[in-house]
Amino acid sequence: MAKNNEMTRAHREFLKYSSMTTEELAKATREFDEEFVGLRSKPLTPEMRKRWLRARRKPGRPKVGKGVKVVSVSVEKGLLARSDALARRLKVRRAALIARGLRAVLAAAGEEP
Repeated sequence: MAKNNEMTRAHREFLKYSSMTTEELAKATREFDEEFVGLRSKPLTPEMRKRWLRARRKPGRPKVGKGVKVVSVSVEKGLLARSDALARRLKVRRAALIARGLRAVLAAAGEEP
């Protein structure tokens, strides 16, 4: 967000073009009337490519620890229902409840975190 009296770049651009006459605006935007202007572009530099890939990437989940690994585990239906009910009462997700349980079992077995 813009600070008190500072204008954002987009707002400055808007003011620049909104104050032009029709003739000035046509002259300033003439290059966009041509077809295939994208063909004149240059290949991205490694730094530009890195920024482009970061910009188009979806936000995703925040990385916790070393990241996550999706696993498929078979759980008896009654146990799953009870654990889901507990997760709802604790207001945590199923995955968080399972992770908490795994940590407790590892701690009880003497494994260091």
